[in-house]
This record gives sequence, structure tokens and C-alpha cells, in this order.
Amino acid sequence: MSNVFIQLLLIGLVAGVAGGMFGIGGGAVMVPAMVLMMGMDQKFATGTSLGAQILPIGILAAIVYRKNGNLNIKHALLIAIGLIVGNLFGALFANLPFISSETMKRLYGIFLLLIGLRYLRLR
Repeated sequence: MSNVFIQLLLIGLVAGVAGGMFGIGGGAVMVPAMVLMMGMDQKFATGTSLGAQILPIGILAAIVYRKNGNLNIKHALLIAIGLIVGNLFGALFANLPFISSETMKRLYGIFLLLIGLRYLRLR
């Protein structure tokens, strides 16, 4: 097996574990891993991440959470509607000719930093 094949499988595995544990979109793990570890272009990594998530990847984890009373299906469906529309607008913005991959990296880094700081804030 090629090194790229193994790297991509490991990225998917780590993203899947993080998604199942924390409910984060796998892209929060997959995109930085593809950019930082594999040297992919930011936009290419984002598109690859979205392509990997087209199938219902969370279905088995959602079943486990539902069985344990930790899933509100109505809430999840409303969020899904927002995700569909939001993904479209996000993709249209990210692929504008004047939005570079460097700009996307910076925006993504700011986004992750703000979320991380918010989580680390103790109350």
C-alpha cells in the first residue's frame, strides 16, 4: 500500500473517532491533516473533506447516541437543513476567484482559534 493511501485512511479514522466522540465535523480534523501533513492546497483539502462526508458517515454513531437518549431527531433535522444551505453558501464564497488558499488558511485558523479559546474559557 502506498504512503498516501495509509495517510488518508488514518486521517479518516482519526476524524471519525473525533466526530463520534465530540460531534465535530470531520473537516475540523481532516482539512488541517491534509494541509499540514500531506501538503494539500487548502481549497483542495476542503473539497476532498466534503467529498468524503457525502455519504451518511455519522449514521452508526447517531444510532448509538439515540439508543442512549442523547439525540433529538427534530433538532438534528433542522440543523441539517441549515448545513445544506450553509455548505452551499460557504462553497460559493470559498471558490470566488479573489479568495486565495492563503486567505482560506488564515480564516480557518482564526475560526479554530476562536472556538478553542471559547472552550478553554473557564466558568
